[in-house]
Amino acid sequence: MASQKVAIVTGSSGGIGYETALVLARNGFRTYATMRNLEKAKAILDVAKKEKLSLHTVKLDVTNEKSVNDAIKTIKSDAGRIDVLVNNAGYGLAGPLEDLSMSEIKEQYETNVFGLIRVTQAVLFTMREQKNGIIVNISSIGGKMAMPLLSPYIGTKFAVEGLSESIAYELEPFGIKVVLIEPGVIKTNFDTGMVVAQNQNPSSPYYENMQKLQSAMSSIIKTGTPSAKVAEVILGAITAPNPSMRYTVGDDAAMLAQKRKELSDSEFKKLVFDFFK
Repeated sequence: MASQKVAIVTGSSGGIGYETALVLARNGFRTYATMRNLEKAKAILDVAKKEKLSLHTVKLDVTNEKSVNDAIKTIKSDAGRIDVLVNNAGYGLAGPLEDLSMSEIKEQYETNVFGLIRVTQAVLFTMREQKNGIIVNISSIGGKMAMPLLSPYIGTKFAVEGLSESIAYELEPFGIKVVLIEPGVIKTNFDTGMVVAQNQNPSSPYYENMQKLQSAMSSIIKTGTPSAKVAEVILGAITAPNPSMRYTVGDDAAMLAQKRKELSDSEFKKLVFDFFK
């Protein structure tokens, strides 16, 4: 066990986290699939048992400091080391800023930004002691370009981008690498798991565009990039001798990243507005 690399994946009950935990375990990592609700662990444990994988589930709520610290302490005590952290836990919040409550916005940041920070802080001492480790932060193409009616979510992903780049510089001298994964639309339950502004009603001046957004998201996700593709990119990054800082995943993400680079602000704005026609 001493020579086996140890990986932690947050938000592993479904989607990208679920696929990533399985891919890492299938490729020789002693993997800890963490999730807020262990009642959702049955599916991944059934696969692990069937395939005889070195995969374990641990309760970890990224919004709760004690939960984070207890989970990391348990994993370190059990495995003796921590080589990889995949910060995947997160969700989307949709709604016009005017209609969103401050509590809804704070909860979005609590999970997507402060949750990521909590878990990262909890593993850094161990990685620094080992003089190696890799932190993978799941961002989004939404961390490089904006869309209306998703401003808090987009804001969290812009925050993850800046935070990751900054800590990459400060952690490199200690042998710790930081990687950003920037998926486009992924075929997950992201749309059904998305939180929509509670203050939504047909009299809202934003109502029509919200309906268009929700309809478009449901349609686009059905043809999105499979979660397993993101997991394979993560595996490639953490096993590369010299990983890149950023990996864009999905043809749509690559196209949008290119458009954002090539187009002026006014040209890109036209592209966004065309989406709602």
